[in-house]
Amino acid sequence: MMTYKEFIGRSSFCFEEILAFSYGTAVTDPPPFFDARLPAPPFLMFDRITLIETDGKGGKMVAELDIRLDAWYFQCHMPGDPVQPGCLGVDAIWQLLGFYCVWRESQGAGRALGCAGISFRGQIRPYNKMVRYEIDVRRLLRLKESGSSVVVGDGRIYVDNELIATVEQARVGVFKDIIYRDYPRKSKNSIGGILQR
Repeated sequence: MMTYKEFIGRSSFCFEEILAFSYGTAVTDPPPFFDARLPAPPFLMFDRITLIETDGKGGKMVAELDIRLDAWYFQCHMPGDPVQPGCLGVDAIWQLLGFYCVWRESQGAGRALGCAGISFRGQIRPYNKMVRYEIDVRRLLRLKESGSSVVVGDGRIYVDNELIATVEQARVGVFKDIIYRDYPRKSKNSIGGILQR
């Protein structure tokens, strides 16, 4: 557990801190609209953030995932030919960019908004050791009227130090008042569709 001031001042996060963030327990004194979460395991796609920094307008992130022989995706994708789905690497980039927004004091919950391009050059197999994600954050835009934020970054995915994928202009938004806290009950935010301003 850490204070909000400590959270926004950190330059790295261990697995326990990331897991606490997923469950909303990482920060002891969260500000209003501190609603962002990461997916919990097994869908959480990184084990640690080894670097998170800003240069004012943009920044940089480096994170790592240890490959596990019994990872859920190797059990079903594909039987007899286990490989990590490429979309999970793209989702890792989106997860990290959403975390970056909140670390930069954006308020609300994160949603992936897309990317300009994805290129795969390799694959992740059960006996690889580690995936490394490197993201160059191009810019963080704060929309004053709605209180939302949008971040844009370029990601690179490495497995055992070999570049296997790039994600160009990945975009994530952080929006207020979209959390569906009372799941599975039907309520205001229980139906999806276009996000309104």
